[in-house]
Amino acid sequence: MAFNVLARNKQIILYGVSLAALLLLLKWLEWHFIIINNAFEIYAGAIAVLFTGLGIWLALKLIKPKVETVVIEKTVFTNPDFIVNQDELNKLRLSSRELEVLQLMADGLSNQQIADRLFVSLNTIKTHTSNLFLKLEVERRTQAIEKAKRISLIP
Repeated sequence: MAFNVLARNKQIILYGVSLAALLLLLKWLEWHFIIINNAFEIYAGAIAVLFTGLGIWLALKLIKPKVETVVIEKTVFTNPDFIVNQDELNKLRLSSRELEVLQLMADGLSNQQIADRLFVSLNTIKTHTSNLFLKLEVERRTQAIEKAKRISLIP
């Protein structure tokens, strides 16, 4: 029965297969002519896509920070029986106001907060801070506080 259907529709199947083959040939020729006629545009587009991807990758690499932040924790001991080391205080020639500013810096106050608490100008606090840095031979507030605690100027 299936053979009978094939025999009756042989001509239709032959035309269908021929049309499919012809359509496939035309699509292949169309693709072939698009590639040949537009080869420069295709290669230029491929190179543009490649360089765009490379640019994005490079930008992402450059944006990432190269410096890694390291947090160092130190234990802080408070001594209730603290006594100021007068020898070091005299040796460094720290005034009582500078010592007071140093203690407020150790308490974590900013320059403006120290100025407000001591009823002086911000420039005065900056001057005291600069003098402290010179006398303690340090460059930062944290170094000044650490050194002052080490030599027993502040608790």
